[in-house]
Amino acid sequence: MARTGWIALLAALLLGSTAEAQTLEAVKQRGTLNCGVSQGFAGFSAPDSRGEFRGLDVDYCRAVAAAVLGDASKVRFVPLTAQARFTALQTGEIDVLFRNSTQTFLRDVSLGLNQGPVNFYDGQGFAVRRDANVSKLAELDGATICVAQGTTHELTLGDVFRARNLHFQPVVFERVDTMYEAFFSGRCDAMTQDASALAGALTVARDPAAYQVLEETISKEPLGPFTRNGDDQWSNIIMWVHYALVEAEELGVTQANTAEQAKSGSPTAQRLLGTSGEFGSRLGLDNGWAANAIRAVGNYGEVFERNVGQGSSLKLSRGINGLWARGGLMYAIPFR
Repeated sequence: MARTGWIALLAALLLGSTAEAQTLEAVKQRGTLNCGVSQGFAGFSAPDSRGEFRGLDVDYCRAVAAAVLGDASKVRFVPLTAQARFTALQTGEIDVLFRNSTQTFLRDVSLGLNQGPVNFYDGQGFAVRRDANVSKLAELDGATICVAQGTTHELTLGDVFRARNLHFQPVVFERVDTMYEAFFSGRCDAMTQDASALAGALTVARDPAAYQVLEETISKEPLGPFTRNGDDQWSNIIMWVHYALVEAEELGVTQANTAEQAKSGSPTAQRLLGTSGEFGSRLGLDNGWAANAIRAVGNYGEVFERNVGQGSSLKLSRGINGLWARGGLMYAIPFR
């Protein structure tokens, strides 16, 4: 290889190593994780009566803060619209995006962002008033439909209705809160969004019993985190925090028994919880990173049930979000 070729290769390697470390070092130096969330999706990220953010996505933010900084409270939640979410990540306003964001081909190859593992499998659904006597999608022919701007729902709605020769009038909103207000005030015949988000939206209606989410869904909506391309170390941390929560559920490691399980005879539990091996150093973290995350929010099953499952107002079943051994799709890459 010519001398100029070696120089170019060395420069590329140096630039790559700098990019890989940039987010982790920035978070450590700042002492706070800047985490992008939604402006108000019940069950995923929404402020409670005291103004504190709660939800599945919020718990993932806290789990990452616990793994990286050793303290789940060291998070600054940044509420973002659908239109602003990816720009906020691209410009460095946030370190990671956990915001009901669907992973797609175009988002993967055109945004300069990395899609992390799926932490919730969903599908696009429709909410309607019960007294409208609508039970299936075909009965929405000619309907006005509320939809959020800058989402996959907007595109899929048009694709599916055209394919089925159905007609509709879209009413597009930049903010989901104004979309909810419009739907509940009767401006639209139906509202479309992820089925889980619709279930959450109905819990804040004046009369939740007056509405229903249709059983029919029209898409696959795999939701998960986004990070910036060129920062492999940080993307790996986000990925393995998720797998740690899933692996913990598979092993029976919970928020309450983490210390006990760390002393168990299970080699996998010992590796996961940092009592054997040097898995933390491979990520640039303390060896107790996963134990810190699990102690902060619990395993994946605990996070699910508390926020969107039977322990929540949404009462969603695990379904395909169950563990693989129980007929679901949640599966952790082995810790070995």
